[in-house]
Amino acid sequence: MLAQPAFFTIRYPLSAIRFPMPHAIRIHAHGGPEVLRWEPVVAAQPGRGEVLIRQTAIGLNFIDVYERTGLYAGALPSGLGREGAGVVEAVGPRVSGVAVGDRVAYASATPGAYAQERVMPADRVVKIPEGVSDRLAAAAMLKGLTARFLVRQTHRVRKGETVVVHAAAGGVGLIVAQWARHLGATV
Repeated sequence: MLAQPAFFTIRYPLSAIRFPMPHAIRIHAHGGPEVLRWEPVVAAQPGRGEVLIRQTAIGLNFIDVYERTGLYAGALPSGLGREGAGVVEAVGPRVSGVAVGDRVAYASATPGAYAQERVMPADRVVKIPEGVSDRLAAAAMLKGLTARFLVRQTHRVRKGETVVVHAAAGGVGLIVAQWARHLGATV
């Protein structure tokens, strides 16, 4: 059970609090926010080609709500969250391009971002540039990658084209609209 009400403000980041074991928000049943459980999890160590990230921020997405409510039913118990950012705490064998202390962000096909720590394949993390906050990096990964896929792969948007963006007020739609405009399209 959450130690605080469902609607609260965290004054200190969870990454600054040291617990004897890492903790994660997990679900054991589908439902509303009341099914969220803050619980200890086994500390993971990175294997070959993996990094351990001490998370400082996570992204929140509709898919998290869909999985929690059971609209997208998966095996239980389960973690939640697909994107996050943080600091690399450890690297496994055969990792290059990422080192302990690097600030990184990721988007994942599997849930588990609602946690203090997460092991990820090193080739699935990107270094966060100076001037970009961990919060922004975490929140932009899944939506940004989806927008890139739409603007560059599904249809390569070009200057002079007219693009209609349904749900342009949502996270992905907002990025697609801005990106298409930047490329010279009329939105």
